[in-house]
Amino acid sequence: MARVAGKNAADWPLRWDLLLRYRLIEVIALWEGRLTTNHLQRAFGIGRQQASKDINHYLAEYAPGNLIYDRSLKGYRPSEQFNPMFTRGEADEYLQMMHAREDLSCAFEALDVRELNTEVLLPPSRDLRPAVLRPILLACRDNLRVEIQYASLSNPEPEYRVIQPHTVVHSGLRWHVRAWCEKNSGYRDFVLSRIQDEPDISLAGEHGPEQDTAWQQTLALEIIPDPRLSPAQQAVIARDYGMTGGVLAVTCRAAMANYIVQLLRLDDQDRREAIAQQVVLGNRKAIQKWLWKDS
Repeated sequence: MARVAGKNAADWPLRWDLLLRYRLIEVIALWEGRLTTNHLQRAFGIGRQQASKDINHYLAEYAPGNLIYDRSLKGYRPSEQFNPMFTRGEADEYLQMMHAREDLSCAFEALDVRELNTEVLLPPSRDLRPAVLRPILLACRDNLRVEIQYASLSNPEPEYRVIQPHTVVHSGLRWHVRAWCEKNSGYRDFVLSRIQDEPDISLAGEHGPEQDTAWQQTLALEIIPDPRLSPAQQAVIARDYGMTGGVLAVTCRAAMANYIVQLLRLDDQDRREAIAQQVVLGNRKAIQKWLWKDS
């Protein structure tokens, strides 16, 4: 995290609530491209006057020139010389804030104030630029189509695609956008770090989340201890996962089932030793049609 005037975490001259507000100012401005007092009001339950005061104080005392008021946007946008003072300027900061905006523990962890004997292990950040994320989020909010250049493992050379995104998703390991793909005439997941150029906003689309069957369908994945383990070992695993009756029911969208399978290593194609596998998918047959063929 960037430091103000060379301060260490224990030497911050500001209260935590102000630090969180300044972090939100930077994250929203950088990644959405438009900051208003409403962002602060909704997030912290403060009035418009206090929100305006926070923005002005941020600009006057810590980051002169970081934000420019744009009358056409009716809000602040980041300047060309934007230099984050309270954040690292990484996409994960924005996406995690959106994902966990009601979870204060996540917000405090993000402050990097380590007074407790705890550590958080996070996967490596994928390459993602504000110039990619901003138009994707705009398209999601306003039901717009987007023209992109996209590279995948099956097509490593970037190719032209037209998509209509509806939701940005974190799979536990990476960020992607769920979108209608005009090339495939279906909903697909597009890894955000594989979008090669600056997406070009196009006309309004007709394929929102309501038509995305896999997105609307809810599944219950039944996670159970690997039956190859001894009863005593299975009891240990059941306690680890807080299972009830030896089963952990994980509710998710059908479009997300594969990512949970990957995250928990539930792919039974590679039969690991039971002591390494630990848990398996108990109702695989019931949900098989929603899983990738190699899952």
